[in-house]
Amino acid sequence: MEYDHILIRFGEIALKGKNRKSFEEQLIRNIRPLLQQFPDVRLQRSYNQLYVVLNGTDYEPIVKKLKTVFGIQSMSVALKSENDIEDMKRVALSAIAMAGAEVKTFKVSARRKFKPFPIDSQQLNRLLGAHILKNYKNIKVDVHEPDVELRVEVKSDGTYFSSLQIQGAGGLPVGSSGKVMLMLSGGIDSPVAGYLAMKRGVTLEAIHFHSPPYTSERAKQKVEDLTNVLANCGVNVQLHVVPFTYIQQEIKRHVPEHYSMTIMRRMMLRIAEKIARKRGALALVTGESLGQVASQTVESMHTINEVTSMPVLRPLISMDKLEIMDIAKKINTYDISIRPYEDCCTIFLPTHPVTKPKVERAIAYEQALDVEKLINKAVETTDMLTFAAEKKMESPVDELF
Repeated sequence: MEYDHILIRFGEIALKGKNRKSFEEQLIRNIRPLLQQFPDVRLQRSYNQLYVVLNGTDYEPIVKKLKTVFGIQSMSVALKSENDIEDMKRVALSAIAMAGAEVKTFKVSARRKFKPFPIDSQQLNRLLGAHILKNYKNIKVDVHEPDVELRVEVKSDGTYFSSLQIQGAGGLPVGSSGKVMLMLSGGIDSPVAGYLAMKRGVTLEAIHFHSPPYTSERAKQKVEDLTNVLANCGVNVQLHVVPFTYIQQEIKRHVPEHYSMTIMRRMMLRIAEKIARKRGALALVTGESLGQVASQTVESMHTINEVTSMPVLRPLISMDKLEIMDIAKKINTYDISIRPYEDCCTIFLPTHPVTKPKVERAIAYEQALDVEKLINKAVETTDMLTFAAEKKMESPVDELF
């Protein structure tokens, strides 16, 4: 016998009340492209539940893809029976057998979601548990720490048995929370910030400041590879590559060294805001962590933020470096980020950057620059690259009820 269904659980989406349907529909739009390469598989919605009907397809590659989809809290790989006690007993034995020969203890956790079914949850636990004990001599019940928990869900269309639960990505479906612009360097922090922002349902575009010949094409390729990882969450991601060499040269020429990082960041924010507004983004996202470097003190953030009226989201603000690195490893960006190719900020880093810059000083130093002209030139010469999620399917979800 083979697993025939994957049950998808929503988690936070279930708390959305009257708005729940729109979140579910966005989640469906994000799941469908990932299933396209499995022609026999169908996605079904029944009341507030999503199912993947496997039709003989191996569940493992499908689960691997679904684990990247924000909005899925967990999944159960399941066997389905009729709402008939004899058929349920038969499938319960198969589910235990598929859990593996090493299973020595088990428990049954039944939920009767379909109330017209005549046997309640506690009775069903006892009936199915007794049947398993009768047919497997070397297995015992352990309700506290079993080797396997057999979950049984009685629904109107049948009963689902699962001994295999898989954690999903959680969060909210990408596309349910508006668009943001991620300031993406080639380092460890910013791709993690982008990932966590997407977890809250935003559609993401990224902006990268590139300074040839001081930064190589391999540094740019690193950023493109990071963007591609973010696109693996099931949605297209646009990357805006801004030529930044001339601006950095002008800053180096006209601004005192200890304030150069502050002025550079202010210029970056101005450019990012202008591109964000053109693209319909409603906020900027950065990989800043409070106190990590000179430009990430409260005083620096205050002075740098002064140039924009757009919200700046900082998902990593309270995290230390080890926490950020741990997430980077889990989402497969760490090995890309540590490639030894410098970004523009590192190349032009001053020896002793100011840690408590003043807004008034920054404004005074910028008087030596033609700020508006520099910004406009950078925006006009920006290249946009698209990193595509898998092609979207147009076929609708089967509505069972």
